[in-house]
Amino acid sequence: MNQAIAIAHQASNSGDVPVGALIINKDGVVIGKGSNEKEANNDPTAHAEIVAIRNATSRLQNSRLDECTLVVTLEPCAMCAGAIAQSRISHLIFGAWDEKAGAVGSVWDVLRDPRSIFKVDVTAGVLERECAALLKDFFSDK
Repeated sequence: MNQAIAIAHQASNSGDVPVGALIINKDGVVIGKGSNEKEANNDPTAHAEIVAIRNATSRLQNSRLDECTLVVTLEPCAMCAGAIAQSRISHLIFGAWDEKAGAVGSVWDVLRDPRSIFKVDVTAGVLERECAALLKDFFSDK
């Protein structure tokens, strides 16, 4: 999570909301990284998770990230939760909860819905205070 927090700082330097993500394979090797790039690239889909997934799938030349773990500083939204499921990521670890748009337990629970055909193990609240502080500091400056 500390690596994801460091990545999140990069997003705030470009004016984007500071969210960082990384994808780790089953051997513990980082195979993808991403920070929010919505503002930097004028792309509403450029959330940190999506950027990291694109990075990892491009590197592997495979759309499936079986047995991989996504670590992200903020609870994923519905779009990102869908992308996590579609890429077959096995484990999600996130820091801060998103009470407004979170789709892994706060507002919705896309990944753990019993009707979902893709099952993802979820670990929530890792370094939650540190991750939440990134967002609080960013928005207090706005």
